[in-house]
Amino acid sequence: MGMAISDTLHVPSVHHTIEEVAGKLEESEPRLARTFRQCYPNAIETTTQLLPDGTTFVFTGDIPAMWLRDSSAQVRPYVPLTAVDSDLARVIRGLIRRQAQYILTDAYANAFNREANGLHNSPDRTEMGPWIWERKFELDSLCYPVQLLQDYWAATGDRLALDDAVYGMLRRIVEVMRVEQEHDRRSPYCFERDDDERPLDTLPFGGRGTRTNYTGMVWSGFRPSDDACTFGYHIPSNMFAVVILGHVAHFAAECYADPDLAARALQLRREIDLGIRTYGRVDHPRYGRIYAYETDGYGNHVLMDDANVPSLLSIPYLGYCPADAPDYKRTRAFALSHDNPYYVEGTFARGIGSPHTPARHVWPLALAMQGLTSADPLEQRQLLEVLVATTAGTDFMHESFDPDHPERYTRAWFAWANSLFGDFVVRWVRSGGLERG
Repeated sequence: MGMAISDTLHVPSVHHTIEEVAGKLEESEPRLARTFRQCYPNAIETTTQLLPDGTTFVFTGDIPAMWLRDSSAQVRPYVPLTAVDSDLARVIRGLIRRQAQYILTDAYANAFNREANGLHNSPDRTEMGPWIWERKFELDSLCYPVQLLQDYWAATGDRLALDDAVYGMLRRIVEVMRVEQEHDRRSPYCFERDDDERPLDTLPFGGRGTRTNYTGMVWSGFRPSDDACTFGYHIPSNMFAVVILGHVAHFAAECYADPDLAARALQLRREIDLGIRTYGRVDHPRYGRIYAYETDGYGNHVLMDDANVPSLLSIPYLGYCPADAPDYKRTRAFALSHDNPYYVEGTFARGIGSPHTPARHVWPLALAMQGLTSADPLEQRQLLEVLVATTAGTDFMHESFDPDHPERYTRAWFAWANSLFGDFVVRWVRSGGLERG
């Protein structure tokens, strides 16, 4: 059994950051300071468990399982602090090792148990195992652990993190992405769930999904929301793959002396990027050339954006292109408009929601991401004001809320949203936003 890190380890670097940032806010922005104090340490103090084998288990909050995506995103704001905090470095290194173990156990699963206890989210028709909580193949689940590894390596240069399991993880990620470039022909993966109330929880055609044409991109069964893709090429996740395959190539060449893996990663990176540029953009009558959310490579596209990251809104945050890139600016204008079917406007907020939650709900994740990808201090300040005003008095971020009635929200304990909000506040304060906004 692991114990919550707050029971066994004080994290001084996190609390130093809280005092630095909140201290600058308390006189002029007391409510923002209070909410930041609650949200910023939430993931590290309440969802992080050190295990006897030296690994770290990070669950999502009100769900006991560990998502590859969420666990990476929850701790990402703390990773720069590992440069000066060896205890925190041990926590992040332990998480990297556990993620590697999970991917080597099953690279198609998105969420895992702390022990091999056979607990699962639902009796799905797919190849389950005792470690697996849910086996929805989501391309971004293979990207987030590599980004976490890269962030940690950039902060620490810690070679202890680069063990044989991590090397195996990097090789497995490239291998699975290669297979899923040709999903219809080569993939062993299928997934079906019997749930008439949630059609987005299953894949059609015997669990194989709708047909796709070869594009160079990598197929994904499900979106970062855990909802099924309409068409198999999820553009934001493929953009994330382009970014992290560059990291894989670096680790392969510089740390593992494996030029073959490096070459395969770079070739895959080029093919995916060509696929995005060739098949992933459409000419919109109002906005011009924008990125689609999904495509099948046969000329069909889904034009929308979802709050969950990777999203179209998050493209610069992912590192795929700068925020001033023309294609991104046009895509952002589309995503933050009523032409996006999941853009919602109400009395207290306007922003991007998701088919994963009730209709007409805004996600704090999307509001924070809008701020993190904005260069406008006034827009950033307004978004922070909305975020702190819509917690329904809890001073925590929620999964989603009704913008006309913020007291109607989903998931009271959603650590990812708390972390991203905390990251937004830290970056805003340190960039001088308090003075400029």
